[in-house]
Amino acid sequence: MNDDQLLRYARHIMLDEIGIEGQERLLAAHALIIGAGGLGSPAALYLASAGVGRITLVDDDVVDLTNLQRQIAHTTARVGQPKTQSAAQALHEINPGVAVTCVHERVDQQRLAQLAASADVVLDCTDNYRTRHAINAACVQARKPLVAGAAIRFDGQVTVYDTRDGRSPCYACLFAPDADFEEAACATLGVFAPMVGIIGTVQAAEALKLIAGVGQSLAGRLLMLDGRSMRWSEMQIPRDPDCPVCAAAR
Repeated sequence: MNDDQLLRYARHIMLDEIGIEGQERLLAAHALIIGAGGLGSPAALYLASAGVGRITLVDDDVVDLTNLQRQIAHTTARVGQPKTQSAAQALHEINPGVAVTCVHERVDQQRLAQLAASADVVLDCTDNYRTRHAINAACVQARKPLVAGAAIRFDGQVTVYDTRDGRSPCYACLFAPDADFEEAACATLGVFAPMVGIIGTVQAAEALKLIAGVGQSLAGRLLMLDGRSMRWSEMQIPRDPDCPVCAAAR
């Protein structure tokens, strides 16, 4: 690390659990963030500020005025811009040393597999059931840890799926790929603005811990937040030995 980096990341380096070696792991890491909206905004901002060396942002949407109530990486001046481009500008303003790659497209399963294979950690910041399953399948195939978050109305949830550990479930262990699932969208149900910030920040924390090798991840545990009472609850997630996605990959 150079003198500027030693100063910028001093508060991380002071932590015994991270230190210089942990910070160097962050600087050498590549995080893939799929979704540059409510969850992806705080997640990306914190990963950039913490010094994750490479960040790939994937989103096919553009910034809309209705996004600005909660998607803090974007600004009024950037309405109409691709969300990946807008978020990349925000990240560079915080930390010009981070290399940001923008993927402004709706990625298919093959493209997801390519992107996941090149990353050290993947963050699912989407709001679409089918896309979440596609991301999960790509991470299982590439054996990459997946940090998944969701938020709607006053409720949020976050967990880690890390099939590098044979005891850890994947997303399909919890939510069957062929389930008849009714999508819940912010556009129709609304979302409490800080909820996506809370969940997205926890996603960033879990990603940083995975990269730096700090503490215990949320693998096998689903954290759920009721924003009305501001109470967390936790549910154990068992691995499904007959899971159609991860069983064959073990």
